[in-house]
Amino acid sequence: MAQTEEFGEELEGFVRRVAELKAARSVPSGDLPTVLDAAIFELDHVADQLWPWYEQLSSTVPAAAVGRRDRQEQQLLRLIFQQLPLPVALTDRETVVRRLNSAATVFTGARPGYTTGRPLAGLLGPADRAAFRSQVAAVARGDGDRSLTVRFQQRPNLPVHTTLTALRPNGEPRPTVLVVLQPTDLRLPPNPPEQRRNPAPALPDLSEATRHAALRDLLDAMTSALLTTPSRDGRTVVERAAGVLHGRFADWVIADTGSGRPVRTTALGPSGADTDAVAAQDPADCPLVVEAARGGSPAPRVRLDQDPDAFGRDATGAPVLVQANVTSLLCVPLARDGVVLGVLTLFRCGARPAFSMAEAQAMDMMSRHIALTVDELPTRRLS
Repeated sequence: MAQTEEFGEELEGFVRRVAELKAARSVPSGDLPTVLDAAIFELDHVADQLWPWYEQLSSTVPAAAVGRRDRQEQQLLRLIFQQLPLPVALTDRETVVRRLNSAATVFTGARPGYTTGRPLAGLLGPADRAAFRSQVAAVARGDGDRSLTVRFQQRPNLPVHTTLTALRPNGEPRPTVLVVLQPTDLRLPPNPPEQRRNPAPALPDLSEATRHAALRDLLDAMTSALLTTPSRDGRTVVERAAGVLHGRFADWVIADTGSGRPVRTTALGPSGADTDAVAAQDPADCPLVVEAARGGSPAPRVRLDQDPDAFGRDATGAPVLVQANVTSLLCVPLARDGVVLGVLTLFRCGARPAFSMAEAQAMDMMSRHIALTVDELPTRRLS
């Protein structure tokens, strides 16, 4: 019993120190490294001291008490994990996210609950994914703690120092990897004392309403463009539709049409991009285009961390998705009455937000409207 009480006192002290660390986020920027070191020290303390101590106590108490206390301690540890001031994630050896605390959700810009079950490497820039996966795998197989600097897609100009350490939760067959994220630029925005004493009232989040309004405006612009197209020739209609989507909805808009072997008719990209190389690409060498034309259903790819060759390679042999720094894409067939008239592919690059499911549905609707506008176009019957 004395050991149990001592453990409880130690845990209470840990919770108090975590609260102090949270309050210390407003210290001057020059003192932040000390605060971050203290936070990492507390994480090590949980992994190296509190958890083994807890396992020892669990083996000496009755089974019923073990189950009850186990649930209580797990709830407490989950609460501590969620309220840590540092962005922290738990992943498996393939970087698939098991848990992401609140600070990490805000830091990565991911929607709450979105990343669970998805690879954390998918949020990184293309150049950092392989190195991050390699280091996480090394830590998971017991090669020791690692650290490296990476960049996230949503913040490509902010280097992030990641610290990786292995954990073996009780009852888990394989170790998990604790990932701590620390921006290398530790400067905080100014926060005057009077602003802290009298914080401004929270403003409503209008981002969702803004996205819905932008999507509605896009649908209206597409409808107007299709209704006012001077010619119902397939190539003219598709080029006009691509012009509406380019820029405001996607960084790249690529159109492939034709019977038998499809032909690339449109390739619109960002200013300064090598659109000629993409225009010269053979659509038959693009697995996503072939899949969309064959299946007749949209193929949204929110994160592109597994298959860099999904859109083939350019004349230099480089994967198009890597060369263009594509982070999200939609590949949509233009189909009418079971007949494929063409395929539209849209890329978003860099820090631009990934396509949402609502945007994918809107693009599916626009593709059907485009197909209805076309009078004649070489076609290929769905197999």
